[in-house]
Amino acid sequence: MLVGLLRPQAATFGVLGEPPSSHLSQRIGYMPQLSALYLELSVVENVNFFARMYGMTSLSQRREAVEEVVRLVDLWERRTDPVLRLSGGMRQRVSLACALVHCPPLLLLDEPTVGLDPELRAAFWDHFDRQVAVGTTLVISSHTMDDPAHCQRLAFLRDGRAIAEDTPAGLRAATGRADATLEDAFLHFVMARRDS
Repeated sequence: MLVGLLRPQAATFGVLGEPPSSHLSQRIGYMPQLSALYLELSVVENVNFFARMYGMTSLSQRREAVEEVVRLVDLWERRTDPVLRLSGGMRQRVSLACALVHCPPLLLLDEPTVGLDPELRAAFWDHFDRQVAVGTTLVISSHTMDDPAHCQRLAFLRDGRAIAEDTPAGLRAATGRADATLEDAFLHFVMARRDS
């Protein structure tokens, strides 16, 4: 719905101050859980293609942006390899580069660091933190709690409905346990909903 591909059935909302629509796609970076890459194209060809789709018309600007994000995802040495020769984790990194290449003000990322090693995951979160500091909004969905632990606000969803929303610390504190994890907090709210 946020990228304008589905229409809401029972609500209205805005994205970047406008009703959601496909024309906003140039201002949104979207990384789906399942990659939407062209397997026969190389890493840089995929990222360049998405840069063009996002409206980057200047060849020199596109080259610079593609190199920057391919280096960020640590695939510069594999830049000419077809995506079909890459591991699942590497493909995830190419998908992320495609979402980041045009420096959008809104990033929608579905499990952005799943399958990445801890060092690269930390590098991504450093990059995300820098983007947030300059005004980028990140919306992340995940079924694991590694990525959400880095977020400023979380919403726990169960059966398509929000069951809790707060900061990570606030959600952990709601359990009444000093040692509670985000997983503990999620289970606490699931049980509270069942009991109500």
